[in-house]
Amino acid sequence: MITKLKITSLVLSLGLIACSEPTSIVDESTPSFAVNLSNLHQDIKILASDEFAGRGPLTEGETLTINYLSEQYQKMGLKGAVNGSFLQAVEMAQITPDQNMTLNIGQLSFNAGSDFTARTQHIQSVIELQNSDVVFVGYGINAPEYQWNDFENVDVKGKTVIVLVNDPGFATQDDSLFTGNAMTYYGRWTYKYEEAARQGAAAVFIVHETAPAAYPWSVVESSNTGSKYALMDENKNASQLPIMGWIDVTAAEAIFAQANLDYQQLKQQALEPEFSPVALNSQANLTLKNELSMAQSHNVIAQLTGSETPNEYIIVSAHWDHFGSQETEQGLKIFNGAVDNASGTAATLEIARIMAKMHEQNPFKRSIIFINFTAEETGLIGSEQFANGDIIPTKQMVALLNIDGMNMLDGTDYVLQYGKGLSEMETYLANAASAQGRHVKMDPRPQNGLFFRSDHFSLAKQGVPSLLFMSLGDTDPDYITHRYHKEADVYFPSWSLGGVKQDIELIVDIATQLANNGDWPKWLAESDFKARREQDRP
Repeated sequence: MITKLKITSLVLSLGLIACSEPTSIVDESTPSFAVNLSNLHQDIKILASDEFAGRGPLTEGETLTINYLSEQYQKMGLKGAVNGSFLQAVEMAQITPDQNMTLNIGQLSFNAGSDFTARTQHIQSVIELQNSDVVFVGYGINAPEYQWNDFENVDVKGKTVIVLVNDPGFATQDDSLFTGNAMTYYGRWTYKYEEAARQGAAAVFIVHETAPAAYPWSVVESSNTGSKYALMDENKNASQLPIMGWIDVTAAEAIFAQANLDYQQLKQQALEPEFSPVALNSQANLTLKNELSMAQSHNVIAQLTGSETPNEYIIVSAHWDHFGSQETEQGLKIFNGAVDNASGTAATLEIARIMAKMHEQNPFKRSIIFINFTAEETGLIGSEQFANGDIIPTKQMVALLNIDGMNMLDGTDYVLQYGKGLSEMETYLANAASAQGRHVKMDPRPQNGLFFRSDHFSLAKQGVPSLLFMSLGDTDPDYITHRYHKEADVYFPSWSLGGVKQDIELIVDIATQLANNGDWPKWLAESDFKARREQDRP
């Protein structure tokens, strides 16, 4: 553990930031408390400092981070939610793929990083892909509710599957096909790996194209070539996909051309529900070597205990992790992750400070949980562990408010909503925004599927109605292109944090209402989420 002296010295060395006068929470029905911008600047600067080394799970950066968060929650008078401790252990396998590998498909050879990525969640030091038949399976989707099954006419057991990113609705912009421009979960890379595993495939390579993926190849490369983490089941994850990969579109076109096929033509044909998979008349070979270690990471969980129904919980969350540091030929790269997600982590602390003061004056009826998840960037692992219900059963969670990248610039006259017609939480969002003089603006990039890409989704899958607060690039378009998941995501003292203040006020408003009104928000759309909540709360 880090001593208090070390943390204090770090804070003093970074210095305090002068900010404009804070303003009060807009909800007049609750005690008025202020958002302290100096606290926010200080917390973001500390968490995104080089000393925290990119907050990589299982590194010294994790130790610094979880100790800092625990000390802050303790200073506020909050209690640890894990038998008195602030730390929930998350047992993980750390899997680091050796990048000195080559993917051979037929007569073609591709280089790791620049042409393709490959990783696994199997707990194996070597995985061999030997003479595996390669087949193109369109979008790799099996969706009965959309009368769509790309696997209907093919057996892919032991085969290498190439699939398209996103779903047919995005490619056609046809609202009658899936959900049109708005990505469904079937468009997410996580789903494609899950479904291919159910079908018995040996490997999946998703063709990367920037528009449907919603990010450039550099993001794929940086996100998949370093250490990855996985929860481990009793069978060492043997039921999961052996090889999970991406392939650049130029490489994909070459693979199709080798089989005398036109990639663009087949991509167009894959938009029809009657599309049949196409054998690419070649075999894939790859040796994936992994460095393995078992280690323990941590979620940080603090609690305000409710006065009347303490076993009902409102959750406020943000992930604390980022990509850590990498040694390169050019020197040490530190991925500080200031916006993603030191900003959300700092906001969680500030919301906890505000609500702890409110609780002292007028105790909340329900309990409030503040949680900072580990390993979001490598597959929502910390939130998946929490969603297992070991600390709190999900049927006792009323709702979750999750923060993942905030608007560091001036305030806006709107708040973004991710997903449409999903749950009654959208009404809470609209009402709280209206109280601020703001309106709800629908996600301007629904094709990106952001509702399925942050920690709240782990809880949503278990039936917990959720809201996502995210502003990655909305007010700063340069962010996604030049700083997202890159070294350049660093702290700027010039940030006004007006947008952060607005959303903190809004989140406090919603959390306060739910902590006192006894409501259990419901899912609206027919979905697995709704079915799970109705199972828990008939």
